[in-house]
Amino acid sequence: MDSVLRAQGRIGPRAILITTAALPLTGWTVHALALHRKLAATRKDPLTGLMRRDAYTARARRLLARHGDDTTVVMVDADRFKEINDGLGHAAGDTVLASIAARLTAWAGPRAAVGRLGGDEFAAVLDLPAERREQRLEQLVRMLHTPVTLDDGRTVDVAASVGAATPDVIGARDLTRLQRAADAALYDGKHTGRAVLATAAHTATPSVNGRRAGRPGTAMWGRAA
Repeated sequence: MDSVLRAQGRIGPRAILITTAALPLTGWTVHALALHRKLAATRKDPLTGLMRRDAYTARARRLLARHGDDTTVVMVDADRFKEINDGLGHAAGDTVLASIAARLTAWAGPRAAVGRLGGDEFAAVLDLPAERREQRLEQLVRMLHTPVTLDDGRTVDVAASVGAATPDVIGARDLTRLQRAADAALYDGKHTGRAVLATAAHTATPSVNGRRAGRPGTAMWGRAA
């Protein structure tokens, strides 16, 4: 075939050598891209597209190390989700979860770490200085309380509770401690329609696997973030 191509003047000897040498590389490139896509899929939650726990934890810790006291750790827990899931069906529940994830992602921005920790629980870590925290957290609550339109056109009233914790108030940059404090603050404000910023006292709340003891599903959690 090489002689035919040369005779037709379509390719020279040097080009043949380069093309031949590139063939194995192309094969490995395709293989590498496939592996990359597979690895990326394991890091993402298939329903919401958010990072899974391990990927979220790694990025969150990097943000805490980089931004320090200007970092805010936010925990989000959907309100009345079981009622929606049981009453309207799992497809409706999935739509609500995907909507919460999309709104949290839009609010936190592209540089944040946003993850689905399990079920109807989400977390975000972002650069959010003290002077903007209250206003931005109020904005998040408003976004999460906006009704969701289902695929069949029905509208569902939704709500979510929000708790936040910051290194400057908690006195630590440890992700587990900050999430535990944010989780405790979230439950202090459960169903109130307002975000609660954790105080140092929230770090003393008993926990199991890094989450508030007694919360639904706590005993089933794996290792803490």
